Amino acid sequence: MQQTLKKNDAKWLRRLKKADYYPLLLCLGVLGTLWCIHVMLGKPYAASSVYNTYTLQAMAWRSGSLHLPQDYPWLELAIYEGNYYVSFPPLPSVVLLPLTFLFGSSTPDNLLVKLYALMAVLGIYFALKNAGNSRPSSAMLAYLFALSSSALPMMVEGAVWYQPQMLALGLMSLSVMLMLKRKPTPALFLYALSVCCRPFDAVYGPMLYLVYLWQRRQALYGFKDTIKRLIPGTILGLMVAAGIAVFNYVRFHNPLEFGHNYLPEFSFQGGVQFSLSHVANNAKTFLFGSPLSWDGQVYTFNQFGYSLFLACPVITLMLIQCALDLFRRRFTWVKGAVVISMAVHIFLLLLHRTFGGYQLGARYVADCIPYAVCCFSLSKPCGKRNAVHTLVLLLVFVFTLVGVSFIHL
Repeated sequence: MQQTLKKNDAKWLRRLKKADYYPLLLCLGVLGTLWCIHVMLGKPYAASSVYNTYTLQAMAWRSGSLHLPQDYPWLELAIYEGNYYVSFPPLPSVVLLPLTFLFGSSTPDNLLVKLYALMAVLGIYFALKNAGNSRPSSAMLAYLFALSSSALPMMVEGAVWYQPQMLALGLMSLSVMLMLKRKPTPALFLYALSVCCRPFDAVYGPMLYLVYLWQRRQALYGFKDTIKRLIPGTILGLMVAAGIAVFNYVRFHNPLEFGHNYLPEFSFQGGVQFSLSHVANNAKTFLFGSPLSWDGQVYTFNQFGYSLFLACPVITLMLIQCALDLFRRRFTWVKGAVVISMAVHIFLLLLHRTFGGYQLGARYVADCIPYAVCCFSLSKPCGKRNAVHTLVLLLVFVFTLVGVSFIHL
């Protein structure tokens, strides 16, 4: 009996030694960093946001209405047939709906964006780890991929503009990780949900399919079997898309309309939401813009964005790595698909009139972080490369941390 107990104890000890504690350390690191930022800014860590559009929508659903009961001038509301509607995709309200039964209209919005951030860093961590990188490198890079970017200020305030973007980043990071693990059904389902937060995330779809086809081909699986394995996830994704189309049609009589075109700035004031005419001005700021401006006495952070290559440096590192792979003849067609998809995605974002408005860095481009995660996960692990990337990202992280103290909601 004692020998059996000793054997069981030995098994538990071996399991404890082999267990991966880095996800826990990573979560504590992210939450601890954000707590320090909240202390610095004097903002409540898990409070309800004054920009609580999604909570108001969830409360309206509870009362059986698809529109809000009144206007809230400080929120971006669509006006259609005399009613006020939320002008953003609805998934965050679905998450908030059960929370309204616990917290009423005072849902913990600031905490939710942090939980979405944890989804993102954990998805990135497991993607890099599964690609063969060491646990410490994977954890450090996952932390910096997410926090050394324009996503950082969005983790602080659970505002209506930030909740869908952080939720989409978490969903797409997990989707990419699962597709790289050859689990297409949950990957495609999470991808479809991310589109319910950020419609341009639809661009990720072809890339995910190509990544899966490439992996199955590398493993010498048959084409027909590969297609069969993609069918369940595709059906789930189409069901999600159908649900969103019905939701949009019931509200605006258009399955593709989320409400942005009915914002006063576009419907009454003559503005154009998406146009090629916006690209040149946005490119000037978000491709070539400086983060700092000089007023003759002191440098200040630009309040309406700067170059995405500094704002989301993991994208810059990805492009540099792809250029090196091309030079060394290691560049594969699947990496080319990732780069092309990201380029299309960024171009579509540049079509938007405001590109996010008041912001630190290039807020919209944070949507593209999972492309870099996918690209690096398709590359062979390299300790020296990871060390260089960590150093570069740490420097930008410090810069971004300073920026958050000046540019935030």
